[in-house]
Amino acid sequence: QVHLVESGGGLVQPGGSLRLSCAASGSGFSIYAMGWYRQAPGKQRELVAVISSGGSTNYADSVKGRFTISRDNAKNMVYLQMNSLKPEDTAVYYCRKGENYWGQGTQVTVSS
Repeated sequence: QVHLVESGGGLVQPGGSLRLSCAASGSGFSIYAMGWYRQAPGKQRELVAVISSGGSTNYADSVKGRFTISRDNAKNMVYLQMNSLKPEDTAVYYCRKGENYWGQGTQVTVSS
């Protein structure tokens, strides 16, 4: 059984930083692509960043240069470092393992 638990969300001022973490249970973590997605009120869930099993990364254009995804296979963890946050980054952020597994999300609010 797979569980994904996100943490690190919160309220931050524009221009600030947050680091999201996702702890994954279940076997074979290192062979899965891992991703961060977000969903703002009234909007569809969208891809933020993804990291392959080999460490290749891709980002949404809206976060390139500001967000960094990373993983620690020894700890079954994936991270999202978010810098220069903007109000439009406000959303619930979800961790995804492979194609089928999602966490419950963590709220990120960027506001002064």
